[in-house]
Amino acid sequence: MSAFSAFLRRAGETIMRGVKLFGAWLLWPIMAAHGWYRQRNLLIKLPLAAFLVLFVGLYGYFVWQTQIWSGFDPNFVDRYAFQTRNVGAGQELSPSVQPGSQPATAAPSSAPVQPRQCQQSGIVEVAADLTDTNVNQNAWISSMLMYRLGFFGLDWDRTPFLDNKAAFQRGVNQTVRRTAVELVDSLGRVRGTSGINGNLQDARGNLQFDEYSWYFGLQPFGFKTPTPSYYRAAIDSLRKFNGDLAACNAVFDGRADNLVQFVDRIANDLGATSAILRERSENYNGGWFDTRADDRFWFAYGQLYGYYAIMSAAGADFNQVIRERNLGSIWNDTLEQFRGALKIRPLIISNGAEDGLIMPSHLATIGFYTLRTRSNLVEIRAILDR
Repeated sequence: MSAFSAFLRRAGETIMRGVKLFGAWLLWPIMAAHGWYRQRNLLIKLPLAAFLVLFVGLYGYFVWQTQIWSGFDPNFVDRYAFQTRNVGAGQELSPSVQPGSQPATAAPSSAPVQPRQCQQSGIVEVAADLTDTNVNQNAWISSMLMYRLGFFGLDWDRTPFLDNKAAFQRGVNQTVRRTAVELVDSLGRVRGTSGINGNLQDARGNLQFDEYSWYFGLQPFGFKTPTPSYYRAAIDSLRKFNGDLAACNAVFDGRADNLVQFVDRIANDLGATSAILRERSENYNGGWFDTRADDRFWFAYGQLYGYYAIMSAAGADFNQVIRERNLGSIWNDTLEQFRGALKIRPLIISNGAEDGLIMPSHLATIGFYTLRTRSNLVEIRAILDR
């Protein structure tokens, strides 16, 4: 028993010596820099101290912004109450009697003439709100200076930390970009008989802007307008379109063939993401040690988050088509599939074997839900094509 105790004591001492040596190795550069700094004069000390304070401040702000997710709510679609809308987007609303209006017995000539009002587009409203959450309620992580500099020069997406929010934002932005293209090409105009809406065209152009631009860049060299400024301009353009639509001065073409094309584009987009998830899951299943698994997961999650809102809004904008084609049941089932996917929020993303016990495959799980939603979208498209 004494020999075993001596062995444990020696093992403990060895471990402690190893920890001390490792700590000394980590602290040596700091101690050496501190010794060098003490021997310099104020002309060198003050600029270095100011740079260090600025660096720590920027890093602290960056870490804070990556960890605080303002406005994130998988159930945020409920506040729009799309189920209460019984008029499709762009259709004229029935005039309602306002408080203080003329009584029914008043002469018709004395009644005030109410301006025409049309139903706004839920799709446009949601697209603007999703972008607003990305760049106004939160900092756009992908274009922040510390994100661009990386982790000692290593791209943050290749590290296992501080990149989840950036990937999620880019996933949401992908849904808005795809939606803006469809709004310009088909939904926001009468096909073949009207021109492209200027506000929607401006929004599409601004949303296609590079996601990583800061105030200064090297390719090309010089000052730039940062990414969030373009996306904020897109928000204004989308809301201007909806304002014109509400005043019956714009067009939303809610025909069945436009819905077919819109659903088809979303299904293709999710199919491409599913292929990326499958490729990563099959070829890089390193469990917790796959440093790209987290950004793949959160990009897909952001897409599902965005398309859940977009599809909920489309159900209101195309409610007449959905009623005529008896799509209510499968449409609601598709939305439930999206809601089910958004319940998956593991603390640590793992890309292990699909039958793994300790390190499961979260990529396979989110990929499964992505394929389920895509299958429902394909079925909706098939019904509409009949």
